[in-house]
Amino acid sequence: MNETLTLHPDGRTTVRMQRRLPHPPDKVWRAITQPEHLAAWFPAEVTIDGDRITYGFGPDGRITQHDPPHVFAHTWGDDHLRWELQPDGPHGTLLSFTHTFTDRHGAASFTTGWHTCIMAMLAHLDGRPFHHDPAAMARLHDDYIHILGLDPVTVDDDTVRLERQLTRPADDVWQHLGGDHATAGQTPPAPFTVSGVPAGPVMRAETGKILEYATERGTVRWELTEGTGHGARLILTCTGDPSVADDWRIRMEELASELTSFTK
Repeated sequence: MNETLTLHPDGRTTVRMQRRLPHPPDKVWRAITQPEHLAAWFPAEVTIDGDRITYGFGPDGRITQHDPPHVFAHTWGDDHLRWELQPDGPHGTLLSFTHTFTDRHGAASFTTGWHTCIMAMLAHLDGRPFHHDPAAMARLHDDYIHILGLDPVTVDDDTVRLERQLTRPADDVWQHLGGDHATAGQTPPAPFTVSGVPAGPVMRAETGKILEYATERGTVRWELTEGTGHGARLILTCTGDPSVADDWRIRMEELASELTSFTK
């Protein structure tokens, strides 16, 4: 695998992936541009009418570059996708793919999805079935967090903030953390805490959404929101002591690992 992440001054993010495919560019070109082939691997139903592309969900797009069989680029709402094909030996293709988007913390989810799509495209080109493995995708997602350097922690004055895309929906995360046992005025369930931050009483608990509690120096707030793909986005803030950033970073890694094997 070969992936890089670029952050742009305007706040947008680009993921770039390269794959070597044992098929000639003309054949790969058909797979990335013809709806009857896209149906075998692309994550949405595609209809092309001139330079307009409609998808089975989400906003429409426009073709921004069409240079057969070398470059095919198009928008999908505010996102931009670009596929570049170069000959690789007598019968192969070097595929370079870029996806530019605004949600930096969704990069691992996007990259996992596109890796899986390209593997499905390769299976289609090979003429063999492709088997989707959600557990393997969850593990790959967390690998991409590290491969792409997506450190979830920022520190601003006395506030530590972590944001991370998770691989499970909010209700599963809440259940795993023991959120249903949170009671206002009582100490929060242990999975919501770290040893470096003595926990005080729960101040607010909204099932599947928010748990907030007091500490000796400030507050801790766990918030689960809609994320990229099928998982929730976790936003955690701890005020009062910026020195505990590593404690929360470690706890976030532990939680991500636990969720890959969590069962109801």
